[in-house]
Amino acid sequence: MRLAAALAGILTWVTAAIASAATAPAPEPVEIPHGDMTLKAVLYRPDGSGPFPVVVGLHGCEGLDDGAGEVNPTYHEWAQHLVKAGFAVLYPDSYGSRGLGSQCNVRNRPSRVQSERVADANAARHWLQNQPWAVAGRISLLGWSSGAVSALWAVRPHKLAKEDSADSRSAVALYPGCRRLDATAWSARVPTLILAAGADDWSPVSYCEHMVAGARGRSARASIVVYPGAYQNFDHPNRTVSTGGGYALSSEDSSKVHSDQSARADALKRVPQWLAR
Repeated sequence: MRLAAALAGILTWVTAAIASAATAPAPEPVEIPHGDMTLKAVLYRPDGSGPFPVVVGLHGCEGLDDGAGEVNPTYHEWAQHLVKAGFAVLYPDSYGSRGLGSQCNVRNRPSRVQSERVADANAARHWLQNQPWAVAGRISLLGWSSGAVSALWAVRPHKLAKEDSADSRSAVALYPGCRRLDATAWSARVPTLILAAGADDWSPVSYCEHMVAGARGRSARASIVVYPGAYQNFDHPNRTVSTGGGYALSSEDSSKVHSDQSARADALKRVPQWLAR
């Protein structure tokens, strides 16, 4: 009886997994005119015609591709999660569009976080504002690592360009490096949430904490949540603790990355809530 019950439970789980996979949206390739280049992107959308709020996802230094022609598991899982919450998700491929691979070991990156990648995020937003299935006033930014740094640069106060029909709604930055931003007396023009790794030996959290504290009183709402004991990539679906060497912008010769299920679960709950405001 126990064996039969166990087998029945496994069958139920497998059936649910197959049903979920069958209904999960497939990523759509998108091409966005962007100056003298074409910005390639990947789009995930809920079923239906919308209009939907949209999240522009900014990948980290490893790039959007997992090396096998698929979307990196972290970004794919986040897209699936956000689509279930009612958001469309657009990932501009800043590196692939420029013929670049991973930039984690490159110090002088040709696609810089504060310029080219911010321009990519803005181009994605402008394109989305002209799509009938997107809510022009509810387009937010979500970035990881170096992409998170770009998101923080993108929301600094500045005069909006004439082509901006609406600004970003909000922003979320996961484990960004805040050293340089802190030195510039950063503040935000839209509500911004930082989810930081307390044991991050790649991007020390102290700079982000100091940056957010310094922005109080002269910024849109800026909040930071620190996950004690977590490292970079804490939201990866299944990565075990590993050490990578030679990261160009790391504060250490080697840096740890791993999944932290507690931090990941909290982030998966907290991010959609922030974006839905």
